[in-house]
Amino acid sequence: MRGLPPSDPQGLPPEVAALIAQLQQQVQDQAQQLCERDQAITQRDQALAAQTVELAQRDALLQRKDREIALREAKIEKINFELARLKRWTYGAKSEAMSADQRRLFEETLAEDEASLREQLERLRREAEAAEESASTKPKASPRKPRRNAFPDHLRRVEHHHEPESTNCQEHDCGRPMTRIGEDITERLDIVPAEFFVHRHVYGKWTCRHCQVLKQAPSVPEIVEGGAAASGLLAHTLISRFVDHLPYYRQETINARSGVHTPRSTLAAWAGQAGAALESLYELHKRFILDCRVLHADETPVALLDPGAGKTRKAYVWAYARSWHDTVPGVIYAFCRGRGAQYPVAFLNGDETRGERRWNGTLLTDRYGGYETVVDPRLYPGRISAACAAHARRNFEELAHDGTSPIGVDAIRRFARIYQIESELRDLSDDERRAQRQQLATPVWDELHRWLQLERRLVADGGATAKAIDYTLGHWAALTQHLKDGAVALDNNHLERQIKPWAMGRKAWQFVGSELAGQRAAIVMSLVQSARMHGHDPWAYLRDVLQRLPMQLNSRLDELLPLNRPGNRGGLLV
Repeated sequence: MRGLPPSDPQGLPPEVAALIAQLQQQVQDQAQQLCERDQAITQRDQALAAQTVELAQRDALLQRKDREIALREAKIEKINFELARLKRWTYGAKSEAMSADQRRLFEETLAEDEASLREQLERLRREAEAAEESASTKPKASPRKPRRNAFPDHLRRVEHHHEPESTNCQEHDCGRPMTRIGEDITERLDIVPAEFFVHRHVYGKWTCRHCQVLKQAPSVPEIVEGGAAASGLLAHTLISRFVDHLPYYRQETINARSGVHTPRSTLAAWAGQAGAALESLYELHKRFILDCRVLHADETPVALLDPGAGKTRKAYVWAYARSWHDTVPGVIYAFCRGRGAQYPVAFLNGDETRGERRWNGTLLTDRYGGYETVVDPRLYPGRISAACAAHARRNFEELAHDGTSPIGVDAIRRFARIYQIESELRDLSDDERRAQRQQLATPVWDELHRWLQLERRLVADGGATAKAIDYTLGHWAALTQHLKDGAVALDNNHLERQIKPWAMGRKAWQFVGSELAGQRAAIVMSLVQSARMHGHDPWAYLRDVLQRLPMQLNSRLDELLPLNRPGNRGGLLV
């Protein structure tokens, strides 16, 4: 029809003109229908594309939820396994297989571990319930409060009054003043050094007699919900245990002198729950420690009780600290069952499932063989090995002390010159320190190197003198790494000082009751020792953290780290 030439209907018969008009109308109608069908097809395709994207997003969300559920179930399964093993140890261990001290510490450790595991299990269950919570507004029954004996009357009471912000009725079209009809009182036991006292929380109860509405301030959350211990007492218990190294039976006796009965099982349960609550802060502290390019590393043995055998086995505490020259110090401990290289490798590589990245930088250590894998350039090209000059110097100190070799005395004098130069550069910036080292210390190191090479030719193989020289020459590149980087310390003495609390603890508690107990000690001691490095009082810092932790948002958890707490920053406490 479009190809026909236009015709004048006036020159055609009426029947033909009508037929032509009818055909033209039919063509227009068909064209309109085709256009509408094309539009409908386009809209359908767009809707299908949107549904495809929505389905893909929903599948991704379901997969993420499945991973979270699987991870949560794996954690719950692991915790249930640990609880079952604790019960098996509790009822299966023979008292004659252990001494009285071993049995007492074993029982205390079991109480700690059980409380810690139950706290973790309860937290996972709360997370699961929150994730699956429906839109139902039906109120839940309040948990039953445990019954306990009243606190002694002679303890000082510090009252905290909690009233609603507004005591006017908030019901629709009311606004009348409410009438106070009573109060609820909860008491929590707290302590300042050498004094127990009781926090007396008075919660006023207000009602509107017109609307029959009751109003009351919300309760103050605590680490141990429904328990007797306030944050100060929890901090005191942890400090006594992990800083002063007092077993729970001794803490029970000390507390009893103030007329307060705290069974050792209760103290252990408090420590277990507090340790579980501090775990998330420990993980955040780990990220802070590894967020540096120069790191100290060292390890120290501790005895680990083997309940089944009734004896102890050797475990290790691995310690990592930011550089001695770092303006923001910190240290972290990791309790491990052995001394193999797999432990520092796993710690420094991080966990990708938690969003942790692999650490790269300069690692300052002694020359223990386990660190060779950690800084292997073929496996970890971003890591550099640095050696401790103090370890090299100690070999010559032994020679000088024995008086068997004059080389020892001469080497000590040369090292003394190096340390004297280093002490003068302590307060400089990293770049200034590097420049001064290149100018002042490098010539002394070069002279020491030439002298050791010369003396080695004159010393017979196999002796103590040859061993001392070979150690220094064999690790020369790592020993002089600090000359290339001003942020690298001369030796590892900084971290060795941070390990001393563990050495002191070994003399008091002699062994760790379980692997969980070792991990819990590492968590508390990492935070407390870092707080000391920032000039904080350990008890005051831990009390503040335990008081704020139940109400702290996860997004602001870093505010509780030792480096972010207000206090004395004037110097390091070691």
